[in-house]
Amino acid sequence: MSNKVLTRCPVCGEPLEITRLHCRNCTTTIEGQFETGRLGRLTAEQLEFVEIFIRCEGKFSRMEKDLGLSYPTLRGRLGEIIRQLGFVPGAEEPPLEEVERHRILDELARGKISSEEAMHQLEGD
Repeated sequence: MSNKVLTRCPVCGEPLEITRLHCRNCTTTIEGQFETGRLGRLTAEQLEFVEIFIRCEGKFSRMEKDLGLSYPTLRGRLGEIIRQLGFVPGAEEPPLEEVERHRILDELARGKISSEEAMHQLEGD
């Protein structure tokens, strides 16, 4: 049984470095300095949030129900994760929810979808 990879030192909290990889099948061992990637910067709680975010397809309405947290709390946690990954929240483009909302309203205005379908999509169902 394998343990989850620790990304932070349990003593001082600094990032840990992966220096050894091992194949259980052929017993090959490789030593060096290996990157964990951006997701390796996240805490266990932040990774759990990301997993739930993906499972809920990025829909905060579903996450609110699953986690029992308010929209502002969810946005705040997502903002922390974005910053932890080295990005600036909202700096490059509008939030996905806003882009999606505009797309739905544009389709409604062009008659591609009914008002009922637009409402259904806007509510995230």
